[in-house]
Amino acid sequence: MSQTHRIGGGLIDRSQTLNFAWNGRKMQGHPGDTLASALLANGEHFVARSFKYHRPRGIFSAGSEEPNALVQLRKGAAQEPNTRATVAELFDGLDATSQNHRGPLKWDLLSFNDLMAPFFSAGFYYKTFMWPAAFWEKVYEPAIRASAGLGRLSMEPDPDVYDHGFLHCDLLVIGAGPAGLSAALAAGRASARVILADEDFRMGGRLNAETLEVAGMAGADWAAEAVAELQAMENVRLMTRTTVYGAYDHGIYGAVERRTDHLPRSDGKPRQVLWRIYSRRAVLTAGATERSIAFANNDRPGVMLAGAVRAYANRWGVAPGKRVAVFTNNDDGWRTATDLQARGVEVAAVIDSRDGAGHTLAGALVATGSAVADTSGRHGLNAITLTNGQRIEADCLAVAGGWSPNVHLTCHHRGRPVWREDIAAFTPGGELPPGMTVAGAAKGTLTLAAALVEGWAAAEAAVKDMGLTPAKAVTPKAEDEAADITPFWHVAGKKRAWVDLQNDVTSKDVKQSQREGFRSVELLKRYTTLGMATDQGKTANVLGLAILAEAAGKSIPETGTTIFRPPYTPVPIGTFAGRARGRDFRPYRLTPSHEWAKENGATFVETGMWLRAQWFARPGEKGWRDSVDREVEMTRRSVGICDVTTLGKIDIQGRDAAEFLNRVYANPFLKLPVGKVRYGLMLREDGFAYDDGTTARLSETHFVMTTTTANAVAVFRNLEFARQCLWPDLDVHLISTTDGWAQFAVAGPMSRALLQKVVDDLDLSNDAFPFMACAERTVFGGTPARLFRISFSGELAYEIAVPARYGDAMVRALMKVGEQFDAVPYGTEALGVMRIEKGHAAGNELNGQSTAAMLGLGGMVSKTKDSIGSKLSERDEMNREDDLRLVGFHPVDKAVLLNAGAHFLTKGDPEDMAHDQGWMTSVAFSPELGHSVGLGFLKRGKERMGEIVRAYDPVRGKDTLVEVVSPHHVDPEGDRQRA
Repeated sequence: MSQTHRIGGGLIDRSQTLNFAWNGRKMQGHPGDTLASALLANGEHFVARSFKYHRPRGIFSAGSEEPNALVQLRKGAAQEPNTRATVAELFDGLDATSQNHRGPLKWDLLSFNDLMAPFFSAGFYYKTFMWPAAFWEKVYEPAIRASAGLGRLSMEPDPDVYDHGFLHCDLLVIGAGPAGLSAALAAGRASARVILADEDFRMGGRLNAETLEVAGMAGADWAAEAVAELQAMENVRLMTRTTVYGAYDHGIYGAVERRTDHLPRSDGKPRQVLWRIYSRRAVLTAGATERSIAFANNDRPGVMLAGAVRAYANRWGVAPGKRVAVFTNNDDGWRTATDLQARGVEVAAVIDSRDGAGHTLAGALVATGSAVADTSGRHGLNAITLTNGQRIEADCLAVAGGWSPNVHLTCHHRGRPVWREDIAAFTPGGELPPGMTVAGAAKGTLTLAAALVEGWAAAEAAVKDMGLTPAKAVTPKAEDEAADITPFWHVAGKKRAWVDLQNDVTSKDVKQSQREGFRSVELLKRYTTLGMATDQGKTANVLGLAILAEAAGKSIPETGTTIFRPPYTPVPIGTFAGRARGRDFRPYRLTPSHEWAKENGATFVETGMWLRAQWFARPGEKGWRDSVDREVEMTRRSVGICDVTTLGKIDIQGRDAAEFLNRVYANPFLKLPVGKVRYGLMLREDGFAYDDGTTARLSETHFVMTTTTANAVAVFRNLEFARQCLWPDLDVHLISTTDGWAQFAVAGPMSRALLQKVVDDLDLSNDAFPFMACAERTVFGGTPARLFRISFSGELAYEIAVPARYGDAMVRALMKVGEQFDAVPYGTEALGVMRIEKGHAAGNELNGQSTAAMLGLGGMVSKTKDSIGSKLSERDEMNREDDLRLVGFHPVDKAVLLNAGAHFLTKGDPEDMAHDQGWMTSVAFSPELGHSVGLGFLKRGKERMGEIVRAYDPVRGKDTLVEVVSPHHVDPEGDRQRA
């Protein structure tokens, strides 16, 4: 009952009725409808407001080029703004609302902006908001933000799921219109692996919207048969509801498949999938987009593209108006008039801007050599006025300004379209993405029979190029429809004529841009915002360019054109993210002791890609500091156990492994004895320090390197580069074993006693296994293990590694044995406290701008050998005596907590960068000393021991007096770790 504009025919299923709501009003449609066709069927033209002036806007097109009908779908967390009604499939229970208005749609309070149009012309943002400067934060910015945007987000987490996938094919066919179907049939019959992708939910392209015939049958029927044949081929994948949005390097294309957008609920299935398609060849058959003609008040609801009006009548059985007028500059507009008459829709007039066009239409006024000068109607079209003053009543005006090939993907490798006078449009240039060919309307072949032949030929050429044998078949027969055009871009006049409907750009704005010096196409776009809306100017760019060329007195080729970049149509950010959201925002890794740590009350922290235990809370502890202080105290008093698996572990083997390490480390490694570990410093090629760690020599040709957690990947990549590119003649091989070994630090005065009960047949006395020793042994009666006597805590300490599959069992066994020694697990916070107490440099100090000299490690850079970065590290500027040096700091007032990031100033100096003396890199509360301690870089730091300086922190509003001390706050002589 509600579908007052529904007519006969179409490709919808009238046996079923779908109920939906529009701005709270109940309406009906049918399966096969889009929201736009259902709204038109219910007599709804006025669906939106424009962005700047908030003028009434109606449904303008029938595809993804739609600039006006942006609506909001669904409710609550699933609310989806800025959806084009022309591509949103209708489903039962759909709830849609209009957007971008204050108050009701018909009485938008912000339509007041339209009265301010004289002040809002091209470039008004740049001219208006510059003065007075004080107004920006208090007046301009709040007002702009309040009115900016179109739809509104729900501000709730998106309940839908998105995914990513990868596909491979011999031939990717982009677009399933007549040329695309022809190409897919040719390649599919030749046994090529084919992917046919189309953004519509029904393949066939314009064949579904026309009354043309193919192979003696209706075009839509031929398309359905072709799709059925392709579906039956195992080597062909059909992807409906899939937009190929970008062409990238190496034959890779990005595509978005809308899997459940057309369903009331996704039921946990991916709403959309972002595909990365790897193709050997591609045929672009993306069709063409119709464009409009600019004339006064051509933006009223009811003014539509002629091809869209024809599509609604033929495909969806909808009459966009009861009395329709057609305004055209080409033969295609006449087909809209004849199809509408055949469907029983009254055609009031056909206005053809060409003189003597040679067409007639019974029962309709035919005005050749004329144009539409103006329209009338407040919230919808009710009449048009011709340039001769004649007024014609009509509630729909179909405008045919010509067709523009969809060249977008041909430009994604910087290709530039070329102008063709015969079709008055840009077509693909010669610089196509490698492996791509273009066929059909996308190439400028705008007639059916020629498009079918061209699609088949393009696929056949690609098949031959790939070494396959083309199928022996002929292309289906069809007729070439009339397609003559005489360009006519706009009707001159004093009233506003709209070019970009969504952004409210008029022909006057384009001319003003040219007058004010913004004459290049790129500057026109930015100065007027032409083509910067969600449709990216698909219906407006060529029209705006033509008006610019006319204003400049140049031809369109002389004026130039912009090129396009991905995405072809808007892609939700959630689709780009896929499953990388919330906890899965980025990949994370779990240590072997993770489950045990969870069971024992660990709080976890992200360190790089790892989740590590930060501290282990115990009953009665009031906060994290209590837990960390306890872990430090118990470790230094007895023994602590920490999972250090996250440290990078690189296995290095080969006859030249020692020579290789000698070249990548700044300090010597060539003569490291078997069974020993050495601390090493790596420099970048520019001489700056970038990582430190230890490397153990397990045999003459076998080393195990340990890196910092943060730099594990970078170090491995750099080593591989050095191995493959710098010294390919060296016999050395690398493999990352970070995941292969679970490693635990066992630190504290009782660590030797604990490990003596764990390690099989190994004397751990100081003489037999001294500091910086290593060995391969077994533990707990036969489990393979590696033992290193190294210390990051400054205590007697070891690191013991077992194959990762034993990691969970190992930590449980260590803690069980450690019960008699009052063993404690400790996390990264306690680890950090102990390393700061001991003065070890870590990530805060190795920040990419520190030199070996700054770190106090200048003596490690060997002068007797060459290594990466060693020569440049000798530059005078990097070894100045008055440069920054790593030192320690104690607060003068021991009750004050220090802050990392504070800058050092000499007492009495002003707080400016000219007097900056350095900065605090790391701080911690030392349970052993009972106050805060810090590390930092200070100018001439080593000479200033005992001096009092200011730690100035303007961000936190603190100014603290600190004493310069040795960076080794605890056990500076190292007696404990050598005990």
